[in-house]
Amino acid sequence: MTDVSDQRPDTAPTSETVGMSTAPAEVDASVGLGVRGWLRWAWRTLTSMRTALVLLFLLALASVPGSLLPQRGTDPVKVTQYLVDDPTKGRIFDRLGLFDVFAAPWFAAIYLLLFVSLVGCVLPRTLAHARVLRARPPLAPRNLGRLPEHRTVDTDDDPQSVLEAARAHLRSRFWRVDVTAYDGSAGTVSAEKGYARETGNLLFHVALIGILAGVALGSLTGFKGTVIVREGSSFADTRAQFDAFTPGRFHSDDSLPPFSFTLDAFTAGYQRGGQQNGAAREFSADVTLVRSPGSAPEKTTIEVNDPLEIDGVKVFLVGHGYAPTFTVKDPKGEVVFQDSVVFLPQDGYFTSTGVVKVPDTVPQLGLQGVFLPTAVVDADGARSVFPAADDPALFLTAWSGDLGLDSGRPQSVYKLDTAAMRQVGVKGLRPGATWTLPGGTTVSFDGYKQWASFSVARDPGKELALVAGVLAMSGLALSLLVRRRRMWVRVSAPEAGVTVVEVAGLTRTEHATVAEEVDALASSLGTVRTTRTTTPAPADPPESGTPAPEGDT
Repeated sequence: MTDVSDQRPDTAPTSETVGMSTAPAEVDASVGLGVRGWLRWAWRTLTSMRTALVLLFLLALASVPGSLLPQRGTDPVKVTQYLVDDPTKGRIFDRLGLFDVFAAPWFAAIYLLLFVSLVGCVLPRTLAHARVLRARPPLAPRNLGRLPEHRTVDTDDDPQSVLEAARAHLRSRFWRVDVTAYDGSAGTVSAEKGYARETGNLLFHVALIGILAGVALGSLTGFKGTVIVREGSSFADTRAQFDAFTPGRFHSDDSLPPFSFTLDAFTAGYQRGGQQNGAAREFSADVTLVRSPGSAPEKTTIEVNDPLEIDGVKVFLVGHGYAPTFTVKDPKGEVVFQDSVVFLPQDGYFTSTGVVKVPDTVPQLGLQGVFLPTAVVDADGARSVFPAADDPALFLTAWSGDLGLDSGRPQSVYKLDTAAMRQVGVKGLRPGATWTLPGGTTVSFDGYKQWASFSVARDPGKELALVAGVLAMSGLALSLLVRRRRMWVRVSAPEAGVTVVEVAGLTRTEHATVAEEVDALASSLGTVRTTRTTTPAPADPPESGTPAPEGDT
């Protein structure tokens, strides 16, 4: 609410005289642009709202692969399995960065261009809007009768009293008001309301910049890593312990909190019976936490929506599965392999596949396995019918020969290269069973452990992004709910002791009206003589130096 004095400089900026557009300026094609001209054209094009919208669309489009394909930052197990299942397409996707979309250079380029475009677009508009807020409402048009809402009022009050009454009425309703005193022939009141609409629009765009800045801050200074931990095994927060690790450009490994934890037990609950038989109901990981070397161990539980937080680092539970336990003995009875091996789930009933590589036998031994938590063998073959390990079984295929570990080529722990091997047998085993291979080597299925995958991340920009998100919603609400409108009052010289008052209004928002407010003001000033609410032709342009009331800039 603003009340302005009668003194009005001719050059005072208004919402009409201050440019609010960020579109590229037209260029005379007959004049060579030159280097500076082309740079200026490129900058204006980049910082236009149209370009910002295109870049925002491209950013959304570029995010689609991050939703359709597994990402290393959240599920490296599925990424590995994808590369195993479809190595040709997987290699192409990997080179394009589609398994780590949000860290890809092309995604960063779109992101940076959008950030620059929004800053260059919003900053000039914000400065222009600030000037408009300090400007005075525009002068009344010469012919108020041609505005969409017009009332004529007769009153016995003197003209200056009418002007003061109009100002008081409008100010009480939070209009910005400017009064031109009665000079013996006429006097006017100009009022404007609804600047919060543009304020909300700018707040939304500034908040969008804040969201981008928050995400960028987290990406540059934070980190994200994933690790698979079997029951009874431990994890220490060092880079070498992660299965996948994505640091920000300015991240330092020295900033990693020195905590560690041991996975004591993993618990999963599933619905039994009904249409959603086997649907997950709860997951929790019981861990023993050591916050720093030498500190006392703590018992705690990590759940899906309840991460562990230590010194700004959050540990999320993101997946789980089974790790069958094997014991392999050579023909002399000496143990050459004994461990639990992570198998990867393949369906909702946790049918899981994995491989065991035993390089210390002669010849070397490789095992391809399928683990079924609740096994059923019928005419359709062997399959799992429930994700919990109610009746586990393991089906193994044994290979003998050269594992290729000495070739120098990296190998996946989830894939067995059988090019230089021969198949020596297939066997189904229950927990506790032993399989004797040709040559005397024995393979025992000792049981299983569960494993859990954890995402460990630090995002220092999340608070900024949250605050910016709240401001963005507030700004959007203002821009949608607030109506921009103007009103004018003109008093003319009294005739026969009667002061003639014209009241007119103009809305600057589509599908909105100012009729009720015009009626209320007219009724408060005197007896309404004439009323017209049709939409006539546009008002005559104002005199030189007076801003026109029609249309937003």
